[in-house]
Amino acid sequence: MTTHSKPLPSSRHIAMKSAILTTSRRGAAAIFLATLGLQGVVAQAAESAPPPAMAPAGQYQIDKSHASVLLRVNHLGFSTYTTRFSRFDAELTFDPSNIPASKVVTTIDASSFEMDAAPQECIGIVKGPQMLDTVKFPQIVFKSQPLSLTATFNGGYPGMANMDPHARVGFSAHGSFKRSDFGIAFGVPAPGTTMGVGDLINFSIEAEFNGPALAGPAAETH
Repeated sequence: MTTHSKPLPSSRHIAMKSAILTTSRRGAAAIFLATLGLQGVVAQAAESAPPPAMAPAGQYQIDKSHASVLLRVNHLGFSTYTTRFSRFDAELTFDPSNIPASKVVTTIDASSFEMDAAPQECIGIVKGPQMLDTVKFPQIVFKSQPLSLTATFNGGYPGMANMDPHARVGFSAHGSFKRSDFGIAFGVPAPGTTMGVGDLINFSIEAEFNGPALAGPAAETH
């Protein structure tokens, strides 16, 4: 199957912020509990809980039920139109000892570009030859290397017996690119105006990946 000759920007190893915290998403929960007057309970749990084991190195596959790809673009200067791709796949080569060296390959079904409530004419333009040209280029392929993403490693674990017997890691990422750099300049506003659809595309990615099986026997999952 052919891929877009000018795929979404990719590579240069994903610029993952390895100063990643327990204080991003997980810290938010602790802050919430603290506001309820449970600071002592949180502190006691933090002191007694063993440090979580890190997810192992290896090959990981995206968990599609916990992933999203959102895009935002200026529309006529009146709003920031937000949309998404609903069908995609990704494989991650994860290195916990050097997270920025981890690599990801993502394949997006170009026809899954969602335009909720948009007129059919607009959908035809975006998916047609003037823009994505999904018939000629049914896939958009991203490989971590011409675009740096600002990414946060949200954490991971080697798995949980009886519940989730495979390693799991999670990332949040965002970035931007100019669509005209990839041959999609239709509708870009003339200099000094906003009459059109913006050239700059901002995107956000949330993704969890499943990896190697938990060491040792794992009981029935649910």
